[in-house]
Amino acid sequence: MRYLLPLFAFLVLAVFLFVGLSLNPRQVPSPLIDKPAPEFQLYSLHEPDRIFSSKENIGKVWLLNVWASWCVACRDEHPLLVQLANSGIVPIYGLNYKDENTTAKQWLKHFGDPYIASVVDPDGAVGIDYGVYGVPETYVIDKQGIIRHKQIGPVTVDSLQNKIIPLIVELQKQT
Repeated sequence: MRYLLPLFAFLVLAVFLFVGLSLNPRQVPSPLIDKPAPEFQLYSLHEPDRIFSSKENIGKVWLLNVWASWCVACRDEHPLLVQLANSGIVPIYGLNYKDENTTAKQWLKHFGDPYIASVVDPDGAVGIDYGVYGVPETYVIDKQGIIRHKQIGPVTVDSLQNKIIPLIVELQKQT
């Protein structure tokens, strides 16, 4: 019995390790999927006198992209977001996460601004409400304000073509 207990403990640990290594780190389950998107009211990056409310988007499918000028991966996805914005398929709103306003504005001026509006989340409180692990993250939100998809990490051509755009098209057909 004395020898079986360590063997049993080793086998349990080996099973957990095997299962853990087989998981995709980009597919972290979000408890917010199919739940109402947390409401927020934040100042606009470009118009500090204007407060944007997430309630303004009830009735339309939209993307919320969490980004920052200090984020290297945000640069990777940014050209795709600009292309998506130019296509007119879906409105994209930015959540500027824990960033300096001046630097963020310069970054958008240099790389292009795909956002209908970008709002400022200086302390990351809204990011916490959305369960942000790190930037970039992108949320697909339906007409009723329900989160239908969370893209952890940069948006890629593959994720756009195979998941995000088909989901947007499907959600836009719903009443």
